[in-house]
Amino acid sequence: MDPARYLSHLPSISGDLPPGARAFAMDADHYDFSSRRCVKDLTLRAVRGAGSQEMEVDFRHSCWKHDQDLLIRYAGVSGFLIDPVEEDRGTDLGAVILDEILPHGDGCSHEIACWDGTLTIVCRDLQATWTDTPCSSKS
Repeated sequence: MDPARYLSHLPSISGDLPPGARAFAMDADHYDFSSRRCVKDLTLRAVRGAGSQEMEVDFRHSCWKHDQDLLIRYAGVSGFLIDPVEEDRGTDLGAVILDEILPHGDGCSHEIACWDGTLTIVCRDLQATWTDTPCSSKS
């Protein structure tokens, strides 16, 4: 749950990340737990295009912390794994704890650790987009 070790290593590998992955990983708000654009506490809403070269992973905001949802588009996907803690959970992995984007021979790998499992995608590059969303109730 502590990104300190990854963050200390990130400057030395950031030049090896594709442009979109680098921008997302190096965003000052990404690992600032008090930021509205921190990935911690988002929940996985949908995975689209699994098994194809173009994928989308859609994360829902947590109203007590965020005012935006996050959509990550992955291009040139060469690897995809959902590893739930329990077999019958599917993509219901619970809230995001932490993620890491690392250089990979195919571009980058993005590992997203959640309370109830892990999602890992290897791709040529990724594009993260935050979109405003109304919070009608606390969730």
